[in-house]
Amino acid sequence: MLALPASSGDLAADRRLTWAEALAAEGDPAAAADLMEQTLATLPHWAAGWVRLGAFHEAAGNREAAAMAYDKAVLADPSDRLGASLRRDLLRPVPLGDTMPAAFVTTLFDTYAPGFEAALRGALDYRGPELIAEALRAVAPAGLGRVLDLGCGTGLLGPLLRPRCNWLEGCDLSSEMLRRAEAKGVYDRLEQADIKALAPVEAEWDTLAAADVVMYLGALEGMVGWASAALRPGGRLCFTAEADPDEDGSGPGYRLGPARRFRHGRGYLHGLLRQAGFGAARITPAVVRRDRGEPVHAFVVTASRESTRPETSDEDRALA
Repeated sequence: MLALPASSGDLAADRRLTWAEALAAEGDPAAAADLMEQTLATLPHWAAGWVRLGAFHEAAGNREAAAMAYDKAVLADPSDRLGASLRRDLLRPVPLGDTMPAAFVTTLFDTYAPGFEAALRGALDYRGPELIAEALRAVAPAGLGRVLDLGCGTGLLGPLLRPRCNWLEGCDLSSEMLRRAEAKGVYDRLEQADIKALAPVEAEWDTLAAADVVMYLGALEGMVGWASAALRPGGRLCFTAEADPDEDGSGPGYRLGPARRFRHGRGYLHGLLRQAGFGAARITPAVVRRDRGEPVHAFVVTASRESTRPETSDEDRALA
């Protein structure tokens, strides 16, 4: 659960949540769920309480009741800062969501910002920025030109790209992450923005990079389509994506993993980039970090924007 204040505003209810957490810790999640059911009967707008109830039901093996609790958490907080919809989707045979709630991602990274780099570099052995920098060095040895760091976070990628570009810009949803990126002094400009809702631009960038970002997006059609329009001919897109080892071609090409991060299939990435007007993509297996001591397998994706756009049919134009 996110490290957010869980208070309901009612001291007695908060005390009951503490008791419920103790019951769950002692191995009785069913009793914890019963206590929270009673508590929430008079507090239907307590989103954090519904999320905890869902977790207790899950631990007790009651998936249907857990899904109902997560539904009520989303009703209590439609912006879904706590990511209840993701928890709910993991209980379904086929998830309904194709992306993460923006408010959840913002809250997640605003909360984690103070210890973000220490956790990534220490416990998780994260090396996404190094993988991106190596891939870009291979495809653009002469330099990177104008660069946009998509989902720049605290700016871990910035110092690796700065010596090879003549303009470096970053964007991120989290204001706390951006504050730490600005302190590094390597970006020419930083902007708070949602990658899923970037304003259209025409052929403005030479390089677009996204380290450990698409795991929070799910469906990538919007981002890749925007990138195709935003890159100059011959410009390159480079990103890391967690690999879906179970891709069989029957689903959309991405799925929500147990850690509530999206995994993407190689076939999905190849097809999407080709349709968006990118040349042959290089999709290289790599280990991007560790999770609970186990390697997290990923892809490092690099693709260049072709000099001509893919043809647009009359039907596509009508739907645009």
